[in-house]
Amino acid sequence: MENISLDDFLTDGIIKEKDFRETVALTDWSQFENKRVIIKGCSEATIPTWAYLIITANLSKYAKRIYFGEPCSAIDIYKKS
Repeated sequence: MENISLDDFLTDGIIKEKDFRETVALTDWSQFENKRVIIKGCSEATIPTWAYLIITANLSKYAKRIYFGEPCSAIDIYKKS
C-alpha cells in the first residue's frame, strides 16, 4: 500500500492554498496507477477538508483504491469499479 502524508504539502508548517495547489499540480499522480493508496490522517498541522478532497480527486483518476486514516484502522473512501 502506498502512503500519502499531507505533511509533504505543508509550507512553513501550514497548508497555504496557493502553494498546496501548485504542489498538487506538479505531483506525478500516475505513480499510483492501479495501486492501493492511503491518505494519512495524522498531521503536524490542521488540514482543511478541501485539501483531502483535492488529493482524493487527483488520486481517483489513477488509484485502484483510496483509504483514509492509519493502516490499522483505514477507512475505504474510493474503489475503482
